[in-house]
Amino acid sequence: LKLTSPEGEVKYVTGAFPSACGKTNLAMLIPTLEGWTVETVGDDIAWMKFDDEGRLRAVNPEAGFFGVAPGTGEDTNPNAMASITHGTVFTNCALTDDGDVWWEGMGPAPDHLIDWHGNDWTPDSDTPAAHPNARFAVPAAQAPTIAPEWEDPAGVPIDAFLFGGRRASVVPLVAEARDWNHGVYLGATMSSETTAAAAGAVGALRFDPMAMLPFCGYNMADYFGHWLKVGETEGAKLPKIFYVNWFRKDDEGKFIWPGFGENSRVLEWVFNRCDDKGDTVDTPLGLLPTKDGLNLEGLDLSEADLDQLLSVDEDAVRQQLPQVEEHLAKFGDDLPAELRNQFESLKSRLGA
Repeated sequence: LKLTSPEGEVKYVTGAFPSACGKTNLAMLIPTLEGWTVETVGDDIAWMKFDDEGRLRAVNPEAGFFGVAPGTGEDTNPNAMASITHGTVFTNCALTDDGDVWWEGMGPAPDHLIDWHGNDWTPDSDTPAAHPNARFAVPAAQAPTIAPEWEDPAGVPIDAFLFGGRRASVVPLVAEARDWNHGVYLGATMSSETTAAAAGAVGALRFDPMAMLPFCGYNMADYFGHWLKVGETEGAKLPKIFYVNWFRKDDEGKFIWPGFGENSRVLEWVFNRCDDKGDTVDTPLGLLPTKDGLNLEGLDLSEADLDQLLSVDEDAVRQQLPQVEEHLAKFGDDLPAELRNQFESLKSRLGA
């Protein structure tokens, strides 16, 4: 995405998130902070290479958006909804009686639908009307937020990487990696928590390194090694790396952070940190914003909520170390030594 400050300064941010963690919402975000704008370069794939000045540049190789339909609505992603009003292919959605499409999260359910199986469906039915992975495919040029340079063959210069998963606990709202290798480690160990017995033990971590688990067609340890070598490129001006978590929950199971457009508050902090502006708090997981480091004006966040979002429970991190170690052990002798060193450094910072 292309992020422009009220002063007209521009930063380009890219990210890697597992499915259903908000990639398209982020790419089409409508900022709640006055004066900030977000434009969409892409929402799914970035091809990157260094330019002659050592900047890592990215192009969007796709002609359109292939978004997950369920959960997409006017409240969650109005720009996506504005994009799909025409010229769009829909897969595995429900059909209304007048031939339109419908899915869960779009709005109130009609009294009758034809579900994705081709069967009659009503709001009293036991199964979803649309497949959970129902999709819309739409030309990117139809997005009202599409950036003018989205098809520039030179690409755009990347200032920041965001990694993240669905973490109900332990992981703070945002943390800045200490350096490139630490950032690669954060990407290699990114995970989501299972929350239902059907998906595994509640609270167990499901690792999705750099959100590439479904896509990496070769030994992922070699993939990690590739990213470590990128950091050794002579003359490289490397992006900063951040780990974000929009999905922290309170003791009642409710999301603490409002997310969606309010994520612009985190992006503002990321924007400033790209220029080393703003105070930070050093924690075992990385550099966090100070409690007054985020612009929270107008948000209804209690002090306790803020503490949970912007602090690290070292005991909780220590308790999850065995799962991280088990994950890294799966790569055996192929695991780059630097990632093992990063894990040992984390243990040392935690006194584990």
